[in-house]
Amino acid sequence: MNYTVNEIRTILDEAHVAAEAACQSAYEANGNNDWDACGFAWVNIWGVKGNTKLGRALKAAGVQQDYTRAFSIWNPGNYGGQSISIKEAGAQAYAAVLKRYGFEKAYAGSRMD
Repeated sequence: MNYTVNEIRTILDEAHVAAEAACQSAYEANGNNDWDACGFAWVNIWGVKGNTKLGRALKAAGVQQDYTRAFSIWNPGNYGGQSISIKEAGAQAYAAVLKRYGFEKAYAGSRMD
């Protein structure tokens, strides 16, 4: 993959819109309430070194590496409630968009609070 910083930003924006839509859908599908266990969700992008052209582009677009060296996006759907299931829906949608653009090792993750 050979994306510029602006192309990365466009991809991330598309992924963010998909994640927000998935969160909204999950919220509405459950009676417009914040049901379920409390938790967190994120997307990790594995297999990209921070010192490569792609790694530097991701950093310039605002994506940071975590302690495992994966590029990590927390709460990609920007859901303000507590439901782990709603946050997971957003993370899965975000990862799906990234995979369409060649980020084959983009995975949604979550944990209960």
